[in-house]
Amino acid sequence: MPKTSARLLALLSLLQARRDWPGALLAERLSVSPRTVRRDVDRLRELGYPITAVKGPDGGYRLDAGTHLPPLLFDDEQAVALAVALRTAATTGAGIEEAAARALTTVRQVMPARLRRRVDTLRVTAVGRPDDAPGPGVPGGVLTAVGSAVHAREVLRFDYTGAAPEPAGDPGSAPPRRVEPHHLVTWGGRWYLVAWDLDRADWRTFRADRIVPRTPTGPRFAPREVPGGDVAAFVAARFRGGSRDWPCRGEVVVDLPAAAVARHARDGVVEAVGPDRCRLVMGSWSWAGLAAAIGAFDADIEVVGPDELRDAFARLGRRYARAAGGAGS
Repeated sequence: MPKTSARLLALLSLLQARRDWPGALLAERLSVSPRTVRRDVDRLRELGYPITAVKGPDGGYRLDAGTHLPPLLFDDEQAVALAVALRTAATTGAGIEEAAARALTTVRQVMPARLRRRVDTLRVTAVGRPDDAPGPGVPGGVLTAVGSAVHAREVLRFDYTGAAPEPAGDPGSAPPRRVEPHHLVTWGGRWYLVAWDLDRADWRTFRADRIVPRTPTGPRFAPREVPGGDVAAFVAARFRGGSRDWPCRGEVVVDLPAAAVARHARDGVVEAVGPDRCRLVMGSWSWAGLAAAIGAFDADIEVVGPDELRDAFARLGRRYARAAGGAGS
């Protein structure tokens, strides 16, 4: 028979796993007598766990919600997942940063050393709005593997699922991507890895839900500086106007100050090119919708590209001319 402390933890774990447990089944799972189960339930009640007796032919027990928070029990993966969630919450700008940081400290203090190391290697940069809808889930093992490579400054090798095939070679035998991983970030409800791609000699952002890490990792590297020196600004500049996977993106120069355009540019990227002119990159579901949104600024506009956006402006111009009773063709 296991020691009382170990048996209590096992009993608590079982009670958390499902709503109702027949007493006989608990006794069988723990390899003890029903009388021992009753005594252990009483011990857990003394510790503050609200365990109620379930009436019925078999009888049983249920772990209910209480009026205060008793000691909690997590398995390894649950503990790491909780710490990752708290670390992310501490960077969202949702108004709970201080409470999340204190909770993370509390959880970390009672973690075994092996789990504490996994959590400590994970650093997250949150970019974008805190109310973004969540994207595809990322396995905790992927986040910790990528985070460990970032922390150790080791080259990361991984397969990138769902990516466009390479122009040459057998897709079934594509070599793994090799990158110098620099930051894990959240943007638009998704996780991304910001890294220097060794084979393409350029900065790339990879969706973490598509990363399948390979082992072992590569050699250590001297970290490069992200363009501009600010990873949040770098990611925002990459994804604004495309963070919602807009099918149509265009670039224009607007004869208005950048500050005036930025207030109404939604996810667009605005860059000043003079005191009263700015460059605007925006996205939309259609070229006509994009042209109409840009035209709402009520200022002279120069289209930088692409040609589809120029054609959309021309079509809208003719349509508006006809609506005004003009001579548009």
